[in-house]
Amino acid sequence: MRALLETKQSNHSPQKFMSQKILVTNFSYSVTRAEYETMAAQLAQAFADVPGCLWKIWLIDGEKKEAGAVYLFKDEASLQAFKSSPLVASVLSHPALSNFDLKERDILKSASEITRAPLR
Repeated sequence: MRALLETKQSNHSPQKFMSQKILVTNFSYSVTRAEYETMAAQLAQAFADVPGCLWKIWLIDGEKKEAGAVYLFKDEASLQAFKSSPLVASVLSHPALSNFDLKERDILKSASEITRAPLR
């Protein structure tokens, strides 16, 4: 049993998960949902290419005309580089988007592993 635990721990080192960061964003949009979805599809590859971003989940509430995302970054430096990037600047200045809320979070590793979080 101990060998199994040691193997599992070596695959998912606490140091790795402690350095990973979550970014949760929320904002309003003033275009139709279809127009927003088109914009998102056009930008998806640019977000996929962000250095240090392991994944992004896109969110939408069509009734409230709100959208957002949950991102997993490999570390604090990657998150901060992303936040100061031209990509983020272009999103924050887009005339169809407003009321931005960006929150950085750490990860509760043990509980997240139990609930099968898509951590890497």
